[in-house]
Amino acid sequence: MSKFSRLSLCAAAIGALAIAAFAAVPTRAAEEAVVIPAPATDVAPTDGLQTAVVAGGCFWGVQAVFQHVKGVISATSGYSGGTVKSPSYEAVCTGRTGHAESVRIVYDASEVSLGQILKTFFSVAHDPTEINRQGPDTGTQYRSAVIYADEAQQRITTAYIEQLNQAKIFRRPIATQVVALDQFYQAEAYHQDYATKHPYEPYIAINDLPKVDALRRQLPDLYRK
Repeated sequence: MSKFSRLSLCAAAIGALAIAAFAAVPTRAAEEAVVIPAPATDVAPTDGLQTAVVAGGCFWGVQAVFQHVKGVISATSGYSGGTVKSPSYEAVCTGRTGHAESVRIVYDASEVSLGQILKTFFSVAHDPTEINRQGPDTGTQYRSAVIYADEAQQRITTAYIEQLNQAKIFRRPIATQVVALDQFYQAEAYHQDYATKHPYEPYIAINDLPKVDALRRQLPDLYRK
């Protein structure tokens, strides 16, 4: 596969043509991220590791953001929400498997809360008002979703979305789906740590690295190098 070029199956490219194309499309990464309040409802700090799964466009950038959040032990790119077992990247990119590009976040609940994970997700990791797209990427595989593992995650996420919508934090209503986790499939090895390994690719430089910088500037208490 001529990987690392999203022109093939996923709608992005490299080189001068990519820069021109991306510049023509407003992207959340290129804009100032939205400053949002903390959740009114959150989980109290506890000992042990917890897991959250989110989907917010291309998993490269979402993974990169959470790799810089304090208390996060690992952030893994993968696929969730579809009907095909062990899907490939090529299959997911067709939009016919039902999966979304997702990131599984394992975090130390004594250092960072679910609410802080969600605040990062809704403010700097992606634009939660987009429907089936993020920036230059379009299709159901780029939908916004929180894939909850238990009733507490569902309740806190739903309450936070309602809180943000009522406060009219965003110009449009939040489109993020809140759905139960069925299965998370880890993506191919070359997708893991992609933004870290390829910081000079136009797609990464334009769409993803600004998200990490927004985390550093807007949520300094949560940021780590």
